[in-house]
Amino acid sequence: MWKLFFEVCDLLCCMVPGAARRADIRRRRLYDWRAKYNALRAAYPELNFARTKMIKGGWNIGFIVDRRYVFKIRKFYDETRPADKVMREQRITNALADFASVRIPRIEVVRTGGYTFYKYDYIHGRNMNTFSARTISRYASRWGAQIGGFIHSIHTAHPAGIDDLKDRPGDGWNHNDICNNVIIDSKTMTVAGVIDWEYSGWGTLQTEFENCVRFSKKIRESGIGESIKRRYFELNKKSD
Repeated sequence: MWKLFFEVCDLLCCMVPGAARRADIRRRRLYDWRAKYNALRAAYPELNFARTKMIKGGWNIGFIVDRRYVFKIRKFYDETRPADKVMREQRITNALADFASVRIPRIEVVRTGGYTFYKYDYIHGRNMNTFSARTISRYASRWGAQIGGFIHSIHTAHPAGIDDLKDRPGDGWNHNDICNNVIIDSKTMTVAGVIDWEYSGWGTLQTEFENCVRFSKKIRESGIGESIKRRYFELNKKSD
């Protein structure tokens, strides 16, 4: 849907008088998406770009290509600036992947066409937040238990090599945006993975619990937050 929207806007932009004005609109409003898209096509000729879906959120836009890979990049990319946020996310996800109870996609940094993308394997399924309020409530206990176990697995982890990223007060590693990034396997109706770690970092357990429900009314009202906490503290008691 986003790809069609950007294609139509790009076409309409051709009607705007003045090359400099058109370029400015494409940069500020369309994030130079076509140049980024074409850079990926040149770098991966073996992939089927006819099956490309665009995503947009936070600081980034992204391309899901051939239902195999996700490529993400900053909306306002500046090749003269270090890709610090990308490198940070890569370090955290790759360090925590071995500890997580559900899948965290490992990130590969890709430089092509003057851009720096980060690439990870596409996880098949649906974002939990796209299900109806009724469905979320129905599976709140199951999904909450899995998410609670996941939070326990990463928050209590002690991965090597990322201690320098503990740049704020806290007691463990957090995703910090779980509410919007849990992928559900539509066949088994279980948690398949947790994606989009751009806000991740060292933080408090209470913050992680709050962020599990903060950004979605239907998730907040489903009761899943209590299931998450219950499972977390069950596991914490066993590990004591």
